[in-house]
Amino acid sequence: MAITAGMVKELRERTSAGMLDCKNALVENDGDMNKAIEYLREKGLSKAAKKAGRIAAEGLVAFTFDESSKNGAIVEVNSETDFVSKNELFQTFVATLAEQALLFNAADIDAFLAEKSINDSAKTVNDLLFDKIAVIGENLKIRRFRKVSVDQGVLVGYSHGNGRIGVIVKIESDEVNDAVLECGRNVAMQVAAIVPVYLNRGEVSDDYLESEKAILKQVAMNENPEKPEAIIDKMIIGRLNKQLKEVCLMDQSYVKDGDLTVQQYVDLVAKEQGFKIKVTEYVRFETGEGIEKIEENFAEEVARQMQQ
Repeated sequence: MAITAGMVKELRERTSAGMLDCKNALVENDGDMNKAIEYLREKGLSKAAKKAGRIAAEGLVAFTFDESSKNGAIVEVNSETDFVSKNELFQTFVATLAEQALLFNAADIDAFLAEKSINDSAKTVNDLLFDKIAVIGENLKIRRFRKVSVDQGVLVGYSHGNGRIGVIVKIESDEVNDAVLECGRNVAMQVAAIVPVYLNRGEVSDDYLESEKAILKQVAMNENPEKPEAIIDKMIIGRLNKQLKEVCLMDQSYVKDGDLTVQQYVDLVAKEQGFKIKVTEYVRFETGEGIEKIEENFAEEVARQMQQ
């Protein structure tokens, strides 16, 4: 029986197994869908599929650069428990995915999962993911990746918390020396610690500004009901500026020297070196960021199972 793409797609949707595994299962069972599902169960792949429904909010962030440090990639891979992030097999897998992201140009996560693995051209990245789920015994998820490049300058990375946070900073500079690399690392540490929302004020959208002004105005009016609106408007300008200094990286107080902003620190290094140094981009991934974690009460879980 001829195996169609539609059949492979249906089997994958029903089992969450890899595309190649689904195709092989259908070939081995002459296109019989139910037998193909049983075949995948016997191979242990349905077990992986069941695990794929569990929340993965732990894991690792890894990044890598090419030899010139002008091209880099960062990736976040989630696991169910922090214990797995200490597993050497998992760590190697995440590092390999960072290399995969660097060498290819997938437009999104679906395209990334469909790429042929750099270590095994017979399998896709998604196939390898399910292989690791079966071996490690937890649900794993390749959540996101990002590529960064610079024409003139260098990329600098910083990892914090044993891979829980990863940062890449793009430095545009006329030259690259130890001082530039140290500057980049210090800025990357700032990003990891203080968690900016924007690079600078030029990135802040008008919608964000108008929304924050409205909120700050209402707060100021509640606090100062007797003051006229003209005075309130002047008050919120100062409050908004203070807020922007907190959310914009280059306006933030530099953590290693509170008398300087990050911009002033970079400018100082540039002046000392005698050439241009400019931070033009940063990427910050934190493991599990924004994922809702379910806190299970063990006693309640046991009680529910006994009732069933």
